[in-house]
Amino acid sequence: MCKDCRVDQPWKGPEPRPLRRRFLRNRSIVIGATAILALLTVWSLRSNVSTSSVPVKKPKATAASFGGGPPDSAAISWCSNIRQKTFYDDPNLSYSIEKPIKNWDEKRRRWLNRNPRLAAGARRRILLVTGSQPSQCKNPIGDHLLLRLFKNKVDYCRRHGYDVFYNNALLHPKMGSFWAKIPAVRAAMVAHPETEWIWWVDSDAVFTDMDFVPPLERYKDYNLVVGGLAELVYEHPSSIGLHAGVFYIRNCQWSLDFIESWAKMGPQSPNYEKWGPILKSTIHDKLSPESDDQTAMVYLLLKEKDKWVNKVLLEHEHCIQGYWEGLAVTLDNVTRNYVGLEKKARRLRRRHAEKVSESYGALWQLYLEATGYRKDAGKRPCIFTGCQPCSGDNSILYPSHSCWKAMEKALNFADNQVLRNYGFVHRDLLDSSHVSPVPFDFPS
Repeated sequence: MCKDCRVDQPWKGPEPRPLRRRFLRNRSIVIGATAILALLTVWSLRSNVSTSSVPVKKPKATAASFGGGPPDSAAISWCSNIRQKTFYDDPNLSYSIEKPIKNWDEKRRRWLNRNPRLAAGARRRILLVTGSQPSQCKNPIGDHLLLRLFKNKVDYCRRHGYDVFYNNALLHPKMGSFWAKIPAVRAAMVAHPETEWIWWVDSDAVFTDMDFVPPLERYKDYNLVVGGLAELVYEHPSSIGLHAGVFYIRNCQWSLDFIESWAKMGPQSPNYEKWGPILKSTIHDKLSPESDDQTAMVYLLLKEKDKWVNKVLLEHEHCIQGYWEGLAVTLDNVTRNYVGLEKKARRLRRRHAEKVSESYGALWQLYLEATGYRKDAGKRPCIFTGCQPCSGDNSILYPSHSCWKAMEKALNFADNQVLRNYGFVHRDLLDSSHVSPVPFDFPS
């Protein structure tokens, strides 16, 4: 400010020269800013006009247009890369089991490079795949059981942040029953390049340990992990040398090649009729005359051992599935053991949000190991082999009432681990309808 001017007295003479210069300078700034703003407005309008010679159809309003899109959609990286071409734009690429895919590892690598947010953590990402038949169950309670079995898997995946794909369509019209898993797993690999592991779990499997976390570090050198014994596959081949109802398979070219070879013994193959007798003559304890997925996997590993063996782990030290008959009778005793452990350790009975359940599961494991307990109920999904919840055509070894009773008990045992985070629990594992509130600091 001019040193001769006082702000407490009005100026009566001509406008001082310094103030006149300041006014002119400020007006120039305003004019310049206005011009820039007008230029930006014109540029913005032009950028929204297509330069293509083909008329652009105005997009229809969608739920996302009005804020009804999926949660956290702004965090998904595809928005900025949606115009970039990927392997999905190749008309020769097929999801069908009958059309091989080549160079999958390179295709997937490029896709991940273009989607860096999805690439982060991809090495440990799991997609659980399961499913059932497309038609209504013959068993009167079959659809209800399938719903509860699916809920069990959804609960487990939600607690651990895994995606889940439930398929009840035949992705190949000839590959039904136990063969339906192969085209579903194969299609899931193509649909989810961001996923490292596909975890197939049969529909009749129950997660009885909601804290179980797959030991992926243990499997880092393998592409296929399936429960089994090497002796009963490579030396004395048996139809129960492995169990194909639960397995982990890596999303890579090796796995696509393995699935292609495995599927050649399936019902879509023109040579399907001959495979039943071949499998039965090679694997002597095979009972059924037709080719099945489990015996076919044993045969493939046996006959092409040199090709596959280095990347296959027949897991038996850390079981990835358990047999239901021996497990179901232990659940009441396991519940009592856990309650007794909670009484001694207040940290274990502390209430917590469901989102942090995995951390509390690791804490539980420390206490269980320290006390000598094995968390067999369990370290794995429980497979209800011989029970057919949908068809009701159970094995003659297992009456229907024993199957459904054991299944209800296993499902409620698992459900208690979920409901505990919501403040309730089934007091009776054979009573699915009624729950009771959990008192604070239970069981102190």
